[in-house]
Amino acid sequence: MDRKKIVVALGGNALGSNLPEQFAAVQHTARPIADLIQDGHEVVISHGNGPQVGMIQEAMTLLTRSNPEKYVPCPLSVCTAMSQGYIGYDLQNLLREELNNRGIFKDVTSCLTQVEVDPADPAFENPTKPIGAFLTKEEADALVKERDYKVVEDAGRGWRRVVASPKPKEIVEIGTIRDLVNSGHVVIAAGGGGIPVFRTDGYHLKGAAAVVDKDFTSELLAEELDADLFIILTAVEKVAVNFGKPDQRWLDELTPDEAEKYMEEGQFAKGSMLPKVQAAVKFARSKPGRTALITLLDRARDGIEGRTGTRIHM
Repeated sequence: MDRKKIVVALGGNALGSNLPEQFAAVQHTARPIADLIQDGHEVVISHGNGPQVGMIQEAMTLLTRSNPEKYVPCPLSVCTAMSQGYIGYDLQNLLREELNNRGIFKDVTSCLTQVEVDPADPAFENPTKPIGAFLTKEEADALVKERDYKVVEDAGRGWRRVVASPKPKEIVEIGTIRDLVNSGHVVIAAGGGGIPVFRTDGYHLKGAAAVVDKDFTSELLAEELDADLFIILTAVEKVAVNFGKPDQRWLDELTPDEAEKYMEEGQFAKGSMLPKVQAAVKFARSKPGRTALITLLDRARDGIEGRTGTRIHM
């Protein structure tokens, strides 16, 4: 097997919605990632934080309301930083443990990562990024009335709050991440799409009230690290057209042009499969020889070996 530099993007929903669920989920997640490292691949990990960042902001909001004289509202950018810390804490410890149990003694490191976004990005006028737990229609309506939240139905799975999701322009800590990777570390970076920031006067970085889609930031990370393979791990083994319909068809291989044709037809759900395919297409086009793979966590090794998943390449 050819050894590759791989950026693996984990979905936030695969990491559980509370601390006990997350610990159990990350224990499971560590095994297939350790398989890739054991096979000799150079692996960098990014992850989503949709459920986690919503949970954190909800908890901070309740704390502020309970004692407004003592606590102040917590910006969404700070909640993203918190989610990077506590998800990275579990990921790095449990992955290191799994590797050590296999006799592989490598450093596993989380890098708190900021991502520059454009304050003029039209996403700030049109919130689309789901965060927090899935809600019933009644619960969603109550949040709209009480807190003026924006909510949408998320791919038929329930209702969720949505926030602005600007595109990433630059990964602020990319030099640090690159140095760690080049030193042989397994690096966890750009969690939750990165902490979104604006550049202001001088060198100051100001947090933005947004959540950057982890697939787009992970793709940028893969480009910047000159990865060979970009893997997006999700809830299905392959990408499908006519999903959920009698004529549903799973896709093994896609060119960027074919993927764009399906996107124009509206084949992929917004906030679900669509950003994954968009990110995969961007990576496949970024340099000759690059491939993106979309598949299940447990089938990542099989996907690399060409036995499953959807591969997007020129």
